[in-house]
Amino acid sequence: MNDLAPLLTPEGRALLDEVRDTDPAHELAVATRLRREHPAALVSAALGQARLRQRAVAKFGAEDARRMFFTPNGVEQSTRASVAAYRARRFADLGVTSVADLCCGIGGDAIALARAGIRVLAVDRDPLTAAAARANAEALGLAELIEVREADVTEVDTAGYDAVFVDPARRSGRGRIFDPEAYSPPLSWAVGAARAASRAAALKVAPGIPHEAVPDDARAEWISDGGDVKEAVLWFGADGGTGAAAVRATLLPGPRTLVSRGLPDPAVRPPGRYLYEPDGAVIRAHLVAEVADQLDGGLVDATIAYVTADAHRPTPYATAYELTDHLPFNVKKLKALLRERGVGTLTVKKRGSAVEPEELRRKVLPKPHGSASVTVFLTRVDGAPAMLLGHPAH
Repeated sequence: MNDLAPLLTPEGRALLDEVRDTDPAHELAVATRLRREHPAALVSAALGQARLRQRAVAKFGAEDARRMFFTPNGVEQSTRASVAAYRARRFADLGVTSVADLCCGIGGDAIALARAGIRVLAVDRDPLTAAAARANAEALGLAELIEVREADVTEVDTAGYDAVFVDPARRSGRGRIFDPEAYSPPLSWAVGAARAASRAAALKVAPGIPHEAVPDDARAEWISDGGDVKEAVLWFGADGGTGAAAVRATLLPGPRTLVSRGLPDPAVRPPGRYLYEPDGAVIRAHLVAEVADQLDGGLVDATIAYVTADAHRPTPYATAYELTDHLPFNVKKLKALLRERGVGTLTVKKRGSAVEPEELRRKVLPKPHGSASVTVFLTRVDGAPAMLLGHPAH
């Protein structure tokens, strides 16, 4: 069913409530029973929506997800609620009272903006997606603040709004799109729309966007949530900051933000007592030097984003490990060491190594030797393949 309307009727809503917690393993039996009293297409649509709502809990939380309406692409591509709420707060802090949300999808960002007290024009050209956004605004009691319009974003006049937010489609039928000019709409069009905004603008882009693709008048922010890099955002307008200060990494929850100071690359030094693994947003934002400076540390290799230091200094921007061994890469030696130390749990991390962690784990620890836990880092130390062993620092 490619129409949400039947699910919005009293019969459809009652059916959605009935199938809400259906176990996928029992779906066939539930469908067979319900089709005795309801149209088959409506039953299928309700069960499909229940599956999407269950998947959406991770992004939207159970309370919102069970009331919202989703499309498969909407669940996959929507902004995580925590990230959308953070961005909405930034807009509000800039004094923004109205936003044109272009390529709004099923309305995740529009919902966060409205909850921040901001009036939203939410635009999407896909009829089903726009219908889902409209249904979500109503379901969450935000319809007075969110106007949903089914239209081509390139034809929408945004002059009556303080700010613009653009989330171009970065996937096609063949998968992810890596060329910003192949986004829909292209990044160059989105930048033009951002520059025309009266107060501020934000463009959501892929975290892997090359730094050289960031316009000179934009401030680039990489965002992670719970240690996972979620997106990059290009900010325009009243947010301030130029040059090095135009680059930042923000870690959620928090938020905690690290701003570039334009530091040179850290020096390479031998592994010290501690190894620090920077957050992915810090790495994407090229702010490893700022973290190394905080820690009075250096790099184990000029091309690897592992920082080493002699002291343990807790930082939100990197995870610390206390090292016990620094060895040249050698599978047989690692296997013997794990057996000798009674290791039962092995965590394998890698950066700058072609070795697959799962393959190595099978080779060196086919069965537990005891209760000890070890983390092994497969990396390079000053150009040479190496193994660094340790455990999380406390």
